[in-house]
Amino acid sequence: MRKKAINRLKAVLAEQGKTNKWLAEELDKNETTISRWCTNDIQPSIDSLVTIASLLKVDVKDLINSTKDQNIIQ
Repeated sequence: MRKKAINRLKAVLAEQGKTNKWLAEELDKNETTISRWCTNDIQPSIDSLVTIASLLKVDVKDLINSTKDQNIIQ
């Protein structure tokens, strides 16, 4: 079973030319945590997503893949 790509963090960072290391430093988080968020192994909290959206100057919904018209894997 393929895991669901819930967040778009990796794509948005790439679009803005930002790195996992940059985000880790901005959030005072471990780079491994950021990497796991970017690969959708784990998900950031809603509070973290709001902070990330602010740092990247995007709407928080730009960091999340839509589930509309998609099958949800449980």
